[in-house]
Amino acid sequence: MELKLLNDQGQAASTLQASDVLFGRDYNEALVHQVVTAYQANARSGNRKQKGRSEIAKSTRKPFRQKGTGNARAGMASSPLWRGGGKIFPNTPDENFSQKVNRKMYRAGIAAILSQLAREDRLAVVDGFSIEAPKTRLLSQKLKGMGLESVLVITEEIDENLFLSSRNLHHVLVLSVSEADPVSLVRFPKVLVTKGALAKMEEAWQ
Repeated sequence: MELKLLNDQGQAASTLQASDVLFGRDYNEALVHQVVTAYQANARSGNRKQKGRSEIAKSTRKPFRQKGTGNARAGMASSPLWRGGGKIFPNTPDENFSQKVNRKMYRAGIAAILSQLAREDRLAVVDGFSIEAPKTRLLSQKLKGMGLESVLVITEEIDENLFLSSRNLHHVLVLSVSEADPVSLVRFPKVLVTKGALAKMEEAWQ
């Protein structure tokens, strides 16, 4: 599989031969959906809490007598049928949202995403990507000069200047290969990969 190699102006200077296993795979929509959904589910924390009828701070005394009032029968005010009562199936903090995706499926899903990005001309390679100082303006100017607006940059290792410069740009995300995830790959319209990162991706995900 051939990928575009961009110069500093964002123009295709030449092409680079990449792994067909990682960048020449057929797109499997069901698998990609499962991998992305599982990744988002595994990032959820069980911090929701609702009270059941046994936890409501109300008296357990019978609100009114059983017969003769014209009301429906009631045993206690904490009943789920009453306003202010407990929930029938309350959410608890120990709720587990995780979904299991084995390693082979995850790698196949990543390969399907990368292959589709390459086919749609949304993925390109650069020799290197860095800036001289941790200034948002410098990074913004560099990306503008390359004709890139919303982009995911994947580098071999996180460069501190590059990382600090990207934090105030909500449409730019800088990740190392080990931090790259399926949600970020799908989210951004353009993905920029350095040569060193490409070699690491082929080593880790094939």
